[in-house]
Amino acid sequence: MYAIVRSGSRQHKVAVGDVVNIDLVDAAVGDSVELAPVLLVDGDVVTSDMGKLGKAKVSAEVLAETKGPKIHILKYKNKTGYKKRQGHRQRYTQVKVTAIES
Repeated sequence: MYAIVRSGSRQHKVAVGDVVNIDLVDAAVGDSVELAPVLLVDGDVVTSDMGKLGKAKVSAEVLAETKGPKIHILKYKNKTGYKKRQGHRQRYTQVKVTAIES
């Protein structure tokens, strides 16, 4: 059994026991969080009805807060002496899926 869940602006395909990095959520390490299911699949039966998905729950346990890879941003304009260097690291929450209830 697996579910496709929404976390921020991204969607993740998860199954019980999977460890995934989702957008940063305000929860301490060891807390349990609920993820909103978008599409739930159980064997051959696909549940995509919004009424049935309202009853489905995907719960996960927070393992850690991590950071993604560093992204280097460079802006440059020719012949004007303008150059700007910037970096960014996206913050993620690492969670382990504990249960999928339909």
